Amino acid sequence: MTQRGVTILGATGSIGENTVDLIARAPDRFRAVALTGGRNIARLAEQARVLNAEIAVTAFPDLLDDLRAALSGSGIEAGAGEAALLEAAERPADLIVSGIVGAAGLPPGLRALRQGTTLALANKESLVCAGPLMMSEAAAHGARILPVDSEHSAVFQALVGEEVSAVERIIITASGGAFRDWPLESLASATLEEASSHPNWDMGQRITIDSASMFNKALELIETREFFGIDPARIETIIHPESLIHALVGFRDGALMAHVGPPDMRHAIGYALNWPDRLDIPVARLDLAQVGSLNFRAPCEQRYPALRLAREVMAARAMAGPVFNAAKERALDHFIAGRIRFTEMAALVEDVLASISSDSAFRADVTLDNVRNADQMARQAADAWLSVQAH
Repeated sequence: MTQRGVTILGATGSIGENTVDLIARAPDRFRAVALTGGRNIARLAEQARVLNAEIAVTAFPDLLDDLRAALSGSGIEAGAGEAALLEAAERPADLIVSGIVGAAGLPPGLRALRQGTTLALANKESLVCAGPLMMSEAAAHGARILPVDSEHSAVFQALVGEEVSAVERIIITASGGAFRDWPLESLASATLEEASSHPNWDMGQRITIDSASMFNKALELIETREFFGIDPARIETIIHPESLIHALVGFRDGALMAHVGPPDMRHAIGYALNWPDRLDIPVARLDLAQVGSLNFRAPCEQRYPALRLAREVMAARAMAGPVFNAAKERALDHFIAGRIRFTEMAALVEDVLASISSDSAFRADVTLDNVRNADQMARQAADAWLSVQAH
């Protein structure tokens, strides 16, 4: 079996750790090209040594000496900063897994596509901020984007052998997060610790909080529209507390295809790593008799205003995506820092969208420069919102 060269962007995050685990289990199938990370230099160096990567890159230039020291004697190159990160994305590889969190994942993802590389995309913000640009770059350079979000991987798998034109609706499931059963009046007093505990998935803090607020599902609704080209009116979301059905695809003949599996990110990652083949992945096998029953309920938009905002973003298009994402990221920063309450995150995002929607930049074409400009405007507006609230 020919080895596949794999680069992992965001190796020390949740997606990256699971990807490293799968690659380490199959050294005959995979070889590591480049690993990138942030400030966790010890872990990044450890991963690079375990996988014998060609190069390890930290996003922070001030940590280059630390990374070099941690890799001393290994023969593995060390790099740091944005230029090194982009160079890593350009290195010849069969597959690049993008697990970087936030808008920072967009530039290296675009670089990968421009090399004609297959991009296994877990960075949902790339499609939210610049979906038309990502898809056009992939088409122009003969590259392919494989979804790694569990929901979009589920849709992708359900569509194998099917025509998208036959799709009547796509249903994205959501666990409902940490506060799905809380009284509405209690949400304003939710603490950071409470928001950082997910009932089903083992994920990083930021995405776990986004799950509690349903901002992650809001991003996924937008991502579904961009990736599959489905009319937003045909994209639905439903609360499914067990997190065993990851998505459903409804066809015009009334059939409903469901992807069922354990809440383990290695399933979606492994599918992308091995695509188009299905090979062994070390995830639990479901015992449906033991599961017994599956539950569903409609999401309450009072509890999850992010879902309504996502539909407004899909209707507006243009720069609404990057503005929405940047405002969401800053709102999350402020909540984690204790500057705003849990319920104020959605209010901040809504106000930022409203304040920028009249600006000409909001209606600009989707280019990388325009996305960056909209991102910066939204972050500044989010910080200004906080300043106003403080007074």
